[in-house]
Amino acid sequence: MELHLQMGHGMMDHCRVLVGAWRGGTVVLSPRDLDMQQMVRLSEDLARDGGRVLLDPQMFLPQASHPRLVGHAHWAQGGNLQQPATVAHIMERLIDMNAACGAQQIILPGALAAKVDAAWLDAMAQVGECAQRLGVDSARAMQTIALSYDAVRDDKQVEAVVEAMDAWPARTIYLIAEAPSGVYLVNDPTWFANILDIVASARLSGKQVMLGYANQQLLVAACAGANAISSGTWMNVRIFMQNRFLAADEEDRKTRSTWYYAPNLFSEYRIQNLDIAQKLGLLDHLRTPDDFGSGHADVLFSSLQPTLAGFAEPSSFRHFLQCLRTQARAASLGSFESTLSSYRQALDAAQAVLERLDKKSVSSKQRNILASECIDAVRAGLHVLERNHGPRLRRLWGRLS
Repeated sequence: MELHLQMGHGMMDHCRVLVGAWRGGTVVLSPRDLDMQQMVRLSEDLARDGGRVLLDPQMFLPQASHPRLVGHAHWAQGGNLQQPATVAHIMERLIDMNAACGAQQIILPGALAAKVDAAWLDAMAQVGECAQRLGVDSARAMQTIALSYDAVRDDKQVEAVVEAMDAWPARTIYLIAEAPSGVYLVNDPTWFANILDIVASARLSGKQVMLGYANQQLLVAACAGANAISSGTWMNVRIFMQNRFLAADEEDRKTRSTWYYAPNLFSEYRIQNLDIAQKLGLLDHLRTPDDFGSGHADVLFSSLQPTLAGFAEPSSFRHFLQCLRTQARAASLGSFESTLSSYRQALDAAQAVLERLDKKSVSSKQRNILASECIDAVRAGLHVLERNHGPRLRRLWGRLS
């Protein structure tokens, strides 16, 4: 499984640095955060380092009002994907925009499903058919499936999505699942079970799957055969948030904390937590192993006091994304059984250390997978995946396209 970079505010330099270091990689461009000239320029810069781009149309909300987003050409006639003339205009503009950026695949627009009903399913089918008429073949098309939190939790609505997507011509699914409002780490087992159901169903039907707006919890998607997850710097590109598309630069006006990601624990910590860990002789439990390839956070462990080490936001973001990429690429193994077993072992090992740290009050509850039963929700989702899709995934894992 690969990690793609989900473009957010102020991420251009991060993308250049990381793609340059990786000598490749994919960036999902964001019209909400970049104008057309910036997207073209960034695409050209990335291509020189072996990078690729995808362009997310971000037409999740017909009522979107973010000025940069709705100022793009594909929004000129609004965002109603249920009107054939509007869909045709949108697709024509998107084809031109993707060509200008050199994107090899085209993400088709998709509205966020508050409810998966006949109207939403018809609109998704109409978008796919329009793309085909305009010459976007199934190999290039990526079908957006964006689901509200309520839709993801509804088994019947998820079943309707699974049944419908087989008929959609696009060979790749761009899956976006809204989390509960304001929650960074999810503790809802049904949410995980149904996401994994969609991913496994798509993969077993011969489609590829990329999950957008992801954080470390969605590494679990590798167990269902996902091809990629996409993540970024700020919280609003690590989980899907509707208000990101309704207001201007709200993320930039917030009081911000700098976080350190401990990848072996799937958890993040404010730097003051590392001070306490150091005083208690527990700091080594939070150290990132060398094989993650990230030196961005080394200063935290070589200084006399972590909070005085000068660990700044750019290093925090790049450390997180470097580590998440390493985890994503290591998550998919040669068989379903080995992938599942390896991930479960990683969760067990993380929990053992987290419990020891928690007893000493070394914890940032908002981004700690041990808090609020987040780790148990992931495990429950895996049990449902194994029960519903395990036999076929075991048998067909090596043939997943």
